[in-house]
Amino acid sequence: MHGGKRLLTVLILIGLALGCVAGQWLYDPDYSAHDAREKIKQARAHLDDPAGGEISTQRLIRLRQLAGAEPWHFHKHGDALRYLYFIGNNIFMKALKMLIIPLVMSSVIVGVISVGDFSRLGRIGLKTLIYYFATMFVAVTIGLVLVNAIRPGDRIEQTQREEAPTTYRETGKEQRVEANAPPGLGGALLNIVDQMIPANPIAAAAAGRPLPVICFSLLFGVLLTMIGPQGRVVGQFFEAIFEVMMRMVGLVLWMAPVGVFCLVAWSLARIGFGVFATAIGTYMLTVLTGLGIHALIILPLLLWIFSRTKPWKFFNQMRQALATAGGTASSSATLPVTIRCAEDAGVSKKAAGFVLPLGATINMDGTALYEAVAVVFLAQAWGVEIGLQQNVIIALTATLAAVGAAGIPEAGLVTMAIVVAAVNQSVLGPDPTTRTIPLAAIGLIIGVDRILDMCRTSINVWGDAVGAMIISRTEPDEPVQDS
Repeated sequence: MHGGKRLLTVLILIGLALGCVAGQWLYDPDYSAHDAREKIKQARAHLDDPAGGEISTQRLIRLRQLAGAEPWHFHKHGDALRYLYFIGNNIFMKALKMLIIPLVMSSVIVGVISVGDFSRLGRIGLKTLIYYFATMFVAVTIGLVLVNAIRPGDRIEQTQREEAPTTYRETGKEQRVEANAPPGLGGALLNIVDQMIPANPIAAAAAGRPLPVICFSLLFGVLLTMIGPQGRVVGQFFEAIFEVMMRMVGLVLWMAPVGVFCLVAWSLARIGFGVFATAIGTYMLTVLTGLGIHALIILPLLLWIFSRTKPWKFFNQMRQALATAGGTASSSATLPVTIRCAEDAGVSKKAAGFVLPLGATINMDGTALYEAVAVVFLAQAWGVEIGLQQNVIIALTATLAAVGAAGIPEAGLVTMAIVVAAVNQSVLGPDPTTRTIPLAAIGLIIGVDRILDMCRTSINVWGDAVGAMIISRTEPDEPVQDS
């Protein structure tokens, strides 16, 4: 059993490493996502309004192929990227996502039932929320200190600023960002509350939205403990579902080495490691430095102080989940793996079932840090003055916006609009002519977001796991020995 898990972990790490090598090998230095989107745009325009009369059949077929293409189809290794994307996203990611909702619902209900005492449940919930918000705020503070000290935005040239709005519009993220992100600090709070209460829990489950499912499951589990013997029968039903889901996780995980390899190779083949040597690379290194400080110093320190667990040993036990998070860039998709690894590492079923699903939805240490760094970076690039007041607003808004971010790839880009709006409101004050951060400035960082997304997702999952272990040790099911 343990030999099989060790083998799987080694295979996932090998897949991650080989994905990096293959991605760099497939990298096309002549590929430009911007130019590819221009060709697609021109093909669609020509189909809508053909100039010069009739179009030959062969030309028409070619135009339709171009109009329906993805930008990376223009890559020198476009066919290889297509297969990598299909295997990684359409097979592996979908297999993981298939497990999320039934696993979240059953694990939360089983976790609530195992707590039993309502006062204890409230105490666990309060400790969990305090931990989540505190660690996110610390992560944001680290990011703000680094980005204000390094000032990577000062290195951005005028041509890059001019191209950003076009990239922002042509990537197709403009509508998604502006439609899903209410402005300002109040908007961040409204975004969280709006997601918590489902008008239809079945529809929320069908849409793959974990937060409303968690809220419904919490209430369902509490009331289930109040109806006597009938409740115990239903509780046993959900315990059986949870066990079946964990068995399914074990099966899907054997796809992880290939799935992680494909996703990492597909991501790196489009931008290459050479991006770190550019001006935008300084911004990326700033984010990665902040993530490293938080993951390797702050979280291990909290783990040791509050649970007396050896950080390196626990990190090693969670490596399957962390590697999967890095490959998928989705804390929600990684949740089944996180729960399995945490339970194997000694986290109680109660903590794993209650703390981890909640953490995969609202605890986003890496995302909060990334959003804070990104917004200050964009402000520096566009010459917007960021003072102490704006830094405080960024810290608060980035923390709340990260809570409202979905646990899916690139969700941080959507909620970043909330932070940008909050900063702009603060900067404007009584003078409407003051320079602000254009929302289209996000286009400057879209190209490298996937790589940072993979890294920050691993930190999100590591933060969840540390929180679950702390709760497991401070609110144990039974006395436990120190690791």
